[in-house]
Amino acid sequence: MKVLEASGLHTYYGKSHILHGVGLEVREGEIVTLLGRNGAGKTTTMRSLMGLTPAREGTIHVLGQDTTKWSPDRVAALGVGFVPEGRRVFANLTVDENLRVPMDRPGPWTIPRVYELFPRLGERRGSMGRQLSGGEQEMLSIARALLLNPKLLMLDEPSQGLAPLIVKQVFEVIVQMRKEGMSVLLVEQNVRAAVEIADRAYVLENGAMAYEGDAAEFGKDEERVRALAGASAESWDAADS
Repeated sequence: MKVLEASGLHTYYGKSHILHGVGLEVREGEIVTLLGRNGAGKTTTMRSLMGLTPAREGTIHVLGQDTTKWSPDRVAALGVGFVPEGRRVFANLTVDENLRVPMDRPGPWTIPRVYELFPRLGERRGSMGRQLSGGEQEMLSIARALLLNPKLLMLDEPSQGLAPLIVKQVFEVIVQMRKEGMSVLLVEQNVRAAVEIADRAYVLENGAMAYEGDAAEFGKDEERVRALAGASAESWDAADS
């Protein structure tokens, strides 16, 4: 089953044409990664899928519904969790208060379970959002999205600015989501880590798709990885060092 299917997306910021006929799909229970250099259109793609920056052309279907013209809150209510770039936590609310903000959707993910998944958040539950480290803020952002009990989780640059050990923890959580039947769309600059856990990969170049296919196969093509994704030579194992 296709949890997400987009085709022919053309998105603009004012007169600037950012996405040129972008299409992708995410199937039930898989991790799909969207790669590309800075400015390639990855975040714009995510914003278009969520209805935050609506596409002028093209179609989007989420969980069998045509969501092309839907508002972001309506897309979220369908069962989509979105963790935007930049860890937008509420700075003046405690961790516990941040976790009580999302709408209550029935399902396995509850605040106690989130604290089990992220013990560090449990330790800091009384701390204000602004007092958290970058890694703790990223955990909190993901935890809030999980409390929506989404069928599809969309993450925009979750590893950005994090220490390698924290990156590894975040990616282990993403793998855990797949084991529980959740579908994941992951925008990521850390190409090595992304292709290690993803089932399939898409690569954007100048707002158009330059590659789509098996993630592991893409990861083996060193020249293509460097050329299309601007990847560092760092391997996933670097997180152990």
